[in-house]
Amino acid sequence: MSPVREAVAVTGPQLNSLARIQVRVASGRIGWTGPLLLLVARPVLWMTTQCLVALLFLLLHHRTPRREATYWWSVYFTVGDIGCLIGLRYFTRQEGTRQERTRLRDLIGPIHLRHGRDLFLGAAYFLLFFFFFMAGGYLSQQWFYGSSGVNPSAYILHARALPPWAMAYSITVWWLVSSPTEEMTYQAFVLPRLQALTGRTWVAFAAVAFWWTAQHCVLGFVPDARSLTCRFLGFLPGCMMSIALYLRTRRLMPLILAHWPMDIAAVLMTAF
Repeated sequence: MSPVREAVAVTGPQLNSLARIQVRVASGRIGWTGPLLLLVARPVLWMTTQCLVALLFLLLHHRTPRREATYWWSVYFTVGDIGCLIGLRYFTRQEGTRQERTRLRDLIGPIHLRHGRDLFLGAAYFLLFFFFFMAGGYLSQQWFYGSSGVNPSAYILHARALPPWAMAYSITVWWLVSSPTEEMTYQAFVLPRLQALTGRTWVAFAAVAFWWTAQHCVLGFVPDARSLTCRFLGFLPGCMMSIALYLRTRRLMPLILAHWPMDIAAVLMTAF
């Protein structure tokens, strides 16, 4: 089969398979810029918007502008999602040809909703992630602060007073966009492209695990090394488990379905 005919024959989710990505890397259509930019995009965009909101509260003469800005995370973190979606669209179009063009939908891969297959799998993943994140957070807290110690960033879990419109947005829109964008960025786009570029799965795994975990340290950021290390180690097991599952299955929809209730729970936990 000629290269042109082969490209025409490959459509849909197959376009984001590791084999097809390796072909595009070998032909020079995938470089380092896109994967590396999107690897760090979310924590950088989150931190930037958080600082800008804190500056706004400072200009409005709030007593604790940095803490006040943190309470609005489920509103302004959508900026990070928009930035990632723009980056995903741009770089996937750059690596395509007229016969072979990856769409954002192709990053999600196959969806199996018949007989509730993905729903049940997503529920099982959710229980698995819940255990890893809760166990990681508990053990990390005990290790760094003990049963009576107070983590300086613990205030992020406290109830926050947001206007009704902001709370409605957080409960109905934020998580719906955030979870798929996060999974597509780290797992479907960055991970396999770093695999193909480096030729080593462990390098891609380590890079994505580090930055995906670091992203969670930006939420309620406190410039305290002990607190940041505690939070990093608390989130690391769950992120590593998610990456391992994607490498095993190459299917994103069950992971998105598992991610949604975790984000919803985070909003509800800090809303009341």
